[in-house]
Amino acid sequence: MLMRKILNNLTEIIVWIFTFLIIFVIGIALFFPYKIQADQMTHKFKSPSFNGVNTSSHYFTAENQEFNRKKAISDEIKAYQEELAREADNTTLARFIRNLESRIYAQLSRQLVENLFGETTSTEGTIELEGNTITYESDGEFITLIVTDADGNTTEITLPIGSFTF
Repeated sequence: MLMRKILNNLTEIIVWIFTFLIIFVIGIALFFPYKIQADQMTHKFKSPSFNGVNTSSHYFTAENQEFNRKKAISDEIKAYQEELAREADNTTLARFIRNLESRIYAQLSRQLVENLFGETTSTEGTIELEGNTITYESDGEFITLIVTDADGNTTEITLPIGSFTF
């Protein structure tokens, strides 16, 4: 029984404490009211794509960056391809072939000049060279060279024999 009495007293004390606290909080709220301020909440997008402010300059900047990036990539690819072509042209074999071709062409042109203007001239002739046909004819006054390429395009050169000197 003593326990029950202690428990009842303890319950009464707790109820009195909570009652006092509630009355105290209500009293403070009534005697010291806080001024509550509010404003309208507004939201603005920061991206020009959503709010429209400076949209054209935003699009222009994005387009310009994309263009510059693509141009830089294409320039880099082109420079790399040119570098590879230069390296291929500068190999020992490529230089040898160019030198050999140059000497062969010089020899062919020397022989052609001898046939056209030398001591024992021929009046006509044909040379086939890498798909191109070079035909020459002489009528005593003029020498006519006709160069026909692989596509059939022709170039005609007429040289006077008597007045062709350096």
